Amino acid sequence: MGTADSHAAGFDAARLAHLDDAIAADVAAERYDGCELVVARHGAVAYRAQHGFADRAAGTRVAPGQLFVTMSIGKQLTVALVLRAVERGYFALTTPVADLIPAFATRGKARVTVGHLLTHTGGMPAMLPAGLAPEQVGNLEAVVAATCESLLECRPGTRVVYSVIVGHAVLAELVRRADGGGRSYGRILREDLFEPLGMRDTWLGKPAHVAARLAPVVARDRRPGLFDPAFMEAIGAMVGEDSEIPAGGYVSSAPDMHRFAEMLRRGGELDGVRILSPGTVALVQENRTGDEVNTLWAYAEAMRGWPPIPADLGYGFFLRGTGSHPTPFGQMASPRTFGGFGAGSSAFWIDPATDVTYAFLSSGLMEDSYSIERHQRLADIVHAALT
Repeated sequence: MGTADSHAAGFDAARLAHLDDAIAADVAAERYDGCELVVARHGAVAYRAQHGFADRAAGTRVAPGQLFVTMSIGKQLTVALVLRAVERGYFALTTPVADLIPAFATRGKARVTVGHLLTHTGGMPAMLPAGLAPEQVGNLEAVVAATCESLLECRPGTRVVYSVIVGHAVLAELVRRADGGGRSYGRILREDLFEPLGMRDTWLGKPAHVAARLAPVVARDRRPGLFDPAFMEAIGAMVGEDSEIPAGGYVSSAPDMHRFAEMLRRGGELDGVRILSPGTVALVQENRTGDEVNTLWAYAEAMRGWPPIPADLGYGFFLRGTGSHPTPFGQMASPRTFGGFGAGSSAFWIDPATDVTYAFLSSGLMEDSYSIERHQRLADIVHAALT
């Protein structure tokens, strides 16, 4: 990525340095433990820094290229492969899921489409389906089978019900079946996305040879919120050598996630390797959920006094949209800014108006609404430092 040069990248260095102060204050207050952050404009890195602890209990500092569990920014890695399959004509955004997975048609799910799953409007279970043991979360076949047997939470296309795990498990299975079924989903990711993009520190699951470099999943913030802290730590523990959790069970680094963001900023291509077409990257920046609210944040309306939060979902990516409400992409981001964020931890985004990319991975999970506000503050510092 090269040496960070904020001035050459179009940032005021002194203003961008406020990131250091903001992050240091949070780490010192034990709101979270540590992070690595990469910010660039026009492809030139303006800021790359490591802060705090990978493992606070052990006193281990965050190292350059530190490995973290991605949480839900892994969803967009799966989305990239789904959109690539659409571009190749394997299926369409309007294709019913049951066309490729016939068992999915049971219990009223025959009309759920690929586009519904990408926009969390398919009525999929928000959490794990009934009958699936928690220890099976890393078994893609078991998760898909249980999802096929599950009931919908609402009629497809009528509500945004954020599916934490199962929606992207089904999307991954669609990719695997369209590919012919001869490769595991993890192998498809490795051969068709990670290796072509030079994401050398990214895996689905946790290979044994990188386990020692991985920051442990610890819920630093024990306040009740969207997820129980013990549940999040248990999910982290389930990321094993052979686990396949397409919704978020990846190991990656901030530089690798920044390469993924750069591919999107450049219209689907990086270093001569094309993953997606410019038309597809433009398509995901369009709001597909209208004025629907994101039910994910219903608890924060009561607990935190938040206003109703619009879903602002494109095909597989969150958008900044318009209006004044908490957003991990910052209040000053342009409406078509797109990206993803992970439970209490990670975020990445691309602002096509200013040509800025941002990738943040961290240790020490925060309660989710406070994590969104953390990302908003950091993003606003980045936007305010542009010259």
